[in-house]
Amino acid sequence: MRKMLLSEIAENTGGKLVGVDAEISSISTDTRKIEKGSLFVAVKGENFDGHNFCETAVNNGAVGVFVEKDVDCDTSKVIVDNTRLAQLRLAGYYRRKYNIPTVGVTGSVGKTSTKEMIYAVLSSSFKTLKTEGNFNNDIGVPRMVFQLDESYEAAVFEMGMSDLGEISVLSKAIQPTISVISNVGVSHIENLKTRENILKAKLEVLDGMDKNAPLVINIDNDMLQKAELSDRKVITFAVENLQAQYRAENIHQKDEKTFFEIVCKEGRFPVEIPTVGIHNVYNALSAFIVGINVGIEKDKCADSLKNYVPSGMRQKIRKEKGIIFVEDCYNASPDSQKASVNALMDINAQRHIVVLGDMLELGTISKQSHYSIGEYVSEKNVDMLFTYGEEAEYIAEGAKDKGMKQVYSFKDKEELSETLLITLKIGDAISFKASRGMKLEEVIKNIYKGMGIKDE
Repeated sequence: MRKMLLSEIAENTGGKLVGVDAEISSISTDTRKIEKGSLFVAVKGENFDGHNFCETAVNNGAVGVFVEKDVDCDTSKVIVDNTRLAQLRLAGYYRRKYNIPTVGVTGSVGKTSTKEMIYAVLSSSFKTLKTEGNFNNDIGVPRMVFQLDESYEAAVFEMGMSDLGEISVLSKAIQPTISVISNVGVSHIENLKTRENILKAKLEVLDGMDKNAPLVINIDNDMLQKAELSDRKVITFAVENLQAQYRAENIHQKDEKTFFEIVCKEGRFPVEIPTVGIHNVYNALSAFIVGINVGIEKDKCADSLKNYVPSGMRQKIRKEKGIIFVEDCYNASPDSQKASVNALMDINAQRHIVVLGDMLELGTISKQSHYSIGEYVSEKNVDMLFTYGEEAEYIAEGAKDKGMKQVYSFKDKEELSETLLITLKIGDAISFKASRGMKLEEVIKNIYKGMGIKDE
């Protein structure tokens, strides 16, 4: 991080400096990560108030605190109306210090995979900063922006949201020079009520972009296809829609890899990605577009996609003991559940087994959404379905009503794990998908332990 003065921070956040000016070399909301020379940002959460930890931060080396009120601790203070919003304003000010290609990524599903594919392309030519973990909200985004320094030549930031207005402030902090909206589904419909509102929320990414900065969208998605963007430079991609500027053709899979050609006016470019599923083809298309728009040669963009590495618990494929495991436990929505089933069925295996858990935050459409996933599983001719959780029982119900025979429901992870251990055999492919709150990865760990497989 480039050093800043407390007076500079106060001036650019609408705050008031109380005490002596000082130079800060890092910013943190966590007293456990305070370093000598840090500014501690006191954030109010549902179960805590950072203002109560200012003295601890000072004892750990903070030379200033960023607060909403005068606190009793022996250090300089920058007092603002709202530390969350003021930190975002500060991130925006800090971001403007760097004239580098900066990519904003959002979408109902696939944000992280898209971000990682863009990183694979950008890092082939530039030292690139990328969003780590789940730092895609109003606390995480500033944390990532403040990691910028003179060594970085590009950056890609992920933006998440659960309601209107949230992506707007994130985009203003990131100020993307190019952005991607991967899709518009039904994630967070409990808050936003309609897909039209979800689209409106995603389009807030434009709020922090220059009017000439391009927006990259998937026009196989029905909502993005009809988005009114006539006053913007829009670059389109698709698999099915022939009107797209960039399309994927000749898609096929071999050995848990996907191969296809990107077709555009400049020609055809062969691509290999080390994962499966049509949703990852869409992600790769957007990454290719971003790469060429920041000046990377098209052939190099296409070739670098083979270096994509799945992040965390997102569609990680392992082959152990003659069984293919697809770990995808980070999050789930109706769209991503279907995508996970499709990806599983693309794998060459003797039996296809799917383990699905509750999809959270679906509100009034939860029952029907889960039930329809069960119908989809049956229609795709999956061999065995295991569900975990109360809402997931509707998945089982939907599958059974569609005629699927081998359907099993569980509310206990140990019982589910034990059943899977005696069910799995050489030649199987099995995928796991549920919302993060279901912690379905614990079942995977139990299975690996029971089979004597080292957990990575």
